[in-house]
Amino acid sequence: MRTFGHTLDDMNTRRQFIRNSAALTALATMGLDSALAKPGSAPSAANVDLCLAYFYGMQERKMALQKQMGITGVVSPSSPWAIGMRDKQPWEYEAVAAVKAAYEKNGLQWKVLEGTPPLDKVKLGLDGRDQEIDNFITLMRNLKRVGVEIICYNWMPVINWTRTDTARKGRGGAVVTAFDYEEAAKMPLTEYGEVSEERMWKNLEYFLKAVVPEAEKNGIKLALHPDDPPVPQIRGIARIMRTADAFKKLIELVPSPNNGLTLCQGTFATMGEDIPSVIRYFGERKKIFFVHFRDIRGDRFNFEETFHDEGKTDMFNAMKTYFEVGFNGPMRPDHVPTVAGDSNEHPGYSELGTLFAIGYIKGLIEGVKKTYT
Repeated sequence: MRTFGHTLDDMNTRRQFIRNSAALTALATMGLDSALAKPGSAPSAANVDLCLAYFYGMQERKMALQKQMGITGVVSPSSPWAIGMRDKQPWEYEAVAAVKAAYEKNGLQWKVLEGTPPLDKVKLGLDGRDQEIDNFITLMRNLKRVGVEIICYNWMPVINWTRTDTARKGRGGAVVTAFDYEEAAKMPLTEYGEVSEERMWKNLEYFLKAVVPEAEKNGIKLALHPDDPPVPQIRGIARIMRTADAFKKLIELVPSPNNGLTLCQGTFATMGEDIPSVIRYFGERKKIFFVHFRDIRGDRFNFEETFHDEGKTDMFNAMKTYFEVGFNGPMRPDHVPTVAGDSNEHPGYSELGTLFAIGYIKGLIEGVKKTYT
């Protein structure tokens, strides 16, 4: 560095100016509380709780790999069928307790219920919706009894997350999922015909007004997942949770500390949203209850999923922002590529592909923590 032509006092003044400027920048970008955090520590008491998802039963190899990776958290539906219990409904206490006990027997902790009992009648406003709501409320009460506090649900009736290609070749021949809206537009209407956005919003409000008070009583956080893909409609059914603005509307529709979202990074990236801005907006309001950490290339109308290190998002900056807003909650990798030596029977959920994802995420977390030490 060139220092000639300046006195020592000049240099000290410059150093102080730089320190003050850095502090002002921190105040502007992180907020007063974050910038005034204890020196040498992350700007808040953030604590990401890594988990893995189980949607296809008690996968023994996956559970062994998970423990070897030092992760004990589980994301799962209440799936009594997976443990040989076929005489109970998933919302009943016996089923919920048995599922939790099965994970505990394997040294794991059930942290998030993802994959709710049927809600299509509620989402579509059909006869029988109140019974589905009653089942959901029963589920919340029984989750409280066993200590599971987060429900990840979605507002995609009939057609959940969908892709037009589940075997596209990605990096090095890995298999990834992809979506093309023009291809999806060729699919016929469902038996329910055209379903408008207005109807979908009306039904969501009806649902929230019924379940949010019960969620508050039972300490359950309702984490709504965005529509994936976030396109205007699929097969005639409108998709309303397809922008960050839609989620701003959600948290105001029935205001409650228990009404929030699952921040699926891949879906918000597909929307074209700025990921750190989304994390900051909802994180500062304590509305991020659960995170799906993944990435894509492309946009909502034509995209493919990627390895965590090759998508469109600055993943380090994303992780850094979770820490800056004090996110304390479960996070899991989502929709990983299927790699050599593994089966593509369940696209997006390759057990070996998950190893790369977890290693990458753990590296980001360590890097962010060391940024503040």
